Amino acid sequence: MTSCQEFAPAFHVMLKPRGPVCNLDCAYCYYLSKAQLYPGSDFCMTDEVLESFTRQYIAAQRVPEVTFGWQGGEPLLMGLDFFRRAVALQERYRRPGMRVVNALQTNGTLLDDDGCRFFREHDFLVGLSLDGPRQAHDAYRVDKGGKPTFDRVMAGLALLKEHAVEFNILATVHAANADRPLETYRFLRDEVGARFIQFIPIVQREGEGVSARSVTARSVIAEQYGDFLIAVFDEWVRWDVGRVFVQIFDVALAAWVGARPGLCVFEETCGQALVLEHNGDLYACDHFVEPQYRLGNILETPLVELVGSEQQRRFGLDKRDTLPDICRTCEVRFVCNGGCPKNRLQGVNYLCQGYRAFFAHIDGPMRFMAAELKARRPPANVMRHLVQQEAELERRFAQANRNDPCPCGSGLKFKHCHGQR
Repeated sequence: MTSCQEFAPAFHVMLKPRGPVCNLDCAYCYYLSKAQLYPGSDFCMTDEVLESFTRQYIAAQRVPEVTFGWQGGEPLLMGLDFFRRAVALQERYRRPGMRVVNALQTNGTLLDDDGCRFFREHDFLVGLSLDGPRQAHDAYRVDKGGKPTFDRVMAGLALLKEHAVEFNILATVHAANADRPLETYRFLRDEVGARFIQFIPIVQREGEGVSARSVTARSVIAEQYGDFLIAVFDEWVRWDVGRVFVQIFDVALAAWVGARPGLCVFEETCGQALVLEHNGDLYACDHFVEPQYRLGNILETPLVELVGSEQQRRFGLDKRDTLPDICRTCEVRFVCNGGCPKNRLQGVNYLCQGYRAFFAHIDGPMRFMAAELKARRPPANVMRHLVQQEAELERRFAQANRNDPCPCGSGLKFKHCHGQR
């Protein structure tokens, strides 16, 4: 049997110590329904599963840094003692010179002083789910009683800051905030003080499973997502390069430089980002936790065999091998690679039009920043470049004769294009 050692120096497994159990009831959550896969379970990772995974996961990695990613559901429902045991096990099995990193995604409502002190002491990176200002956040992120959660999340954020815990923001883009890109971005940048932001599109299928062929009204429309990213990018590229880091912009710049995107949804193939359920079951991907994508259980079959199995290899290659024809000839395939397979509805990625518009829009600034990086200069120079470029265009507009070709390059006469400017 092929082992993961033969095809990858590293792979990532997202840990779900409480499975789909959560104290919130977010309307767009795709994971709460996974409880149906384990009727009667207490959804609590045992010490046996935790120890077995930690030992096998560290032993399988051939890189100097290993990341444990804790998600859910809500992982903080495990209690702080669980994470104390996790850190102790990591230290026991860590090889000399190896760095172990812990990243925990939380809704923020269960954060307290003790937890934040622990996260600071052990250098946890905490991802906080926050969808923007109150109205946008509370539209879908409610508790089990249907009550809003914004104030509780902001209280958790205050504790992270008080204890100097490193954090980033995961903001989903959906029907309630998709038309408010600058309001959302400026809130996260200025009021939250976020320096690292992810904007994750909500594509929520009607019905269960990845075979459903339509999306709910809560989902972002493809063109909306493109417009959202364009508006945020135009703000960011003029004011915030090198100061605020937006994941999809970093991924795009990597692609323009000629490197791999570094984010699974934009990689050419899948298969290196798996998920471990609370009982030790390993699945192909966080978005494919369904019986046909279960690889096995790490208490019964070694982790490396499951990751390196033919089933998982085929799952990874299917993304590339089943890429629709429209993607194969697309001018932005080098950065998009068809997006995440979970978003393919009737063969084509639901977000296609948004991605194409966004990646086409950012081409000029990305080329400039890529050139600066290759010349070993800071990509933040793009901000000064754009100011100079716009000043030159303004000068040319001011000097243009109404019968001359428009300086914008449209090919029209100035009086017909920007003559009323």
